[in-house]
Amino acid sequence: MTTIKVLGPGCANCKRLEQIARREVEKLGLDAAIEKITDYGEIMAYGVMSTPGLVIDEKVV
Repeated sequence: MTTIKVLGPGCANCKRLEQIARREVEKLGLDAAIEKITDYGEIMAYGVMSTPGLVIDEKVV
């Protein structure tokens, strides 16, 4: 199973990225879990300094 994480505090762009990710997972029929990460410490641990960020299988894309 693919793991997708949307990194961000919940701003409009973060919500939009989450919607797009969910739509594309469904459209492509992927076996994927989508998780929303809002903790700034965890976001910074990925090296993301500006949100939203997208992580697929622990790799920032």
